[in-house]
Amino acid sequence: MTESAEVVIVGAGIVGASIAFHLAARGVTDVLLLEKADREVTGSSARSAAGVRHQFGTVTSIRLSQYSIERLRHFTEEVGGFAELRQVGYLLLVDDPTTWARYQRDVALQNSLGVRTRLVAPGDIGAIVPGTAVDDLVGATFGPDDGYCDPNGVATGYLARARQLGVRVRCSTPVIGITAAGGRVTGVRTPAGEIGCEVVVNAAGPWAGAIGALAGVGNPVLPYRRCLYFTEPFDGLPRDIPLTIDVGSGFYLRKEQDSVLFGLSNPAEPPGENLAVDWDWLDHVLEAGVRRFPALADAGLAMKNCWAGLYEISPDHLPILGRHPDLPSYVDANGFSGHGVQQSPATGMLIAEEIIDGRAHSIPIDELRVERFRSGRLNTEANIF
Repeated sequence: MTESAEVVIVGAGIVGASIAFHLAARGVTDVLLLEKADREVTGSSARSAAGVRHQFGTVTSIRLSQYSIERLRHFTEEVGGFAELRQVGYLLLVDDPTTWARYQRDVALQNSLGVRTRLVAPGDIGAIVPGTAVDDLVGATFGPDDGYCDPNGVATGYLARARQLGVRVRCSTPVIGITAAGGRVTGVRTPAGEIGCEVVVNAAGPWAGAIGALAGVGNPVLPYRRCLYFTEPFDGLPRDIPLTIDVGSGFYLRKEQDSVLFGLSNPAEPPGENLAVDWDWLDHVLEAGVRRFPALADAGLAMKNCWAGLYEISPDHLPILGRHPDLPSYVDANGFSGHGVQQSPATGMLIAEEIIDGRAHSIPIDELRVERFRSGRLNTEANIF
């Protein structure tokens, strides 16, 4: 062994940073974060649309967001750094009666847990996002406490405080192997040598499947490209509109200062690590966007500001959290399917509980454990965009 740490976290993005902070805050400071890139917070965390919302269809997802968004509200005084939480709301536009029935049930569930989501009639949508085409809509849901944040500010805030508490961060250090003996992890291998550890946390985001394979435990997470496009400064939509999603097409937009950030996932694209912006797909995105928001036809495209990132997708679009039953000192914290930024505060707390207390307990995570893929008892999150 070239060195050792009590806990090695693979991945210095927002999830890994949150876990490191929460461990250190509870006294576990012999923690080493390993990042394969030449600096931290350069993967999915840095390429996120940064949305945060309570509007989910499962109790666990709602509770993860409730806790996390509350922590983001108080991020500066509790952690340091700046979350830049903007609670402008989420507006979900629905054009299908069957989907609308499910969204009404979801709002009832959210309300029962204390979330302030409300139903919006088609005729009232224009007061929230002026100029929206509503002819084919059957309704919308609006969450006033949803919005977006600054993922870089959150991640770097966690990392700065974790470092102050004694956590070490090492970049340009990919994990190329995980060793185990007697049913427990003994270390991780890097190009510079082996690092002994008692626990390894897989917070590798889109590369979580590869890290799971190194541990010999398997992990079904795959990387999928998502492209984000930007307009030039454009006053055709007010700055304070909510993050708005046309559920039928999947098109979404929000304001970023005076510009509009927008996107739409390509459901036919296979998994992969391509980070080039898909300009061929843009015509399809614009067609869907202008159909719902006609004013966008007058906006100019800021090509240099567009980018692509990777979603870490699990088969049921829910995160994989907790110890692995076959290797208890290997812990998953991945598979967020686009929700890692908004659920990172809760994840850090829960994984710290899993490691220190033996089991996460503040929010039940049994339905998020990897065992669900063996049993087939999946509780798929349908509210995915």
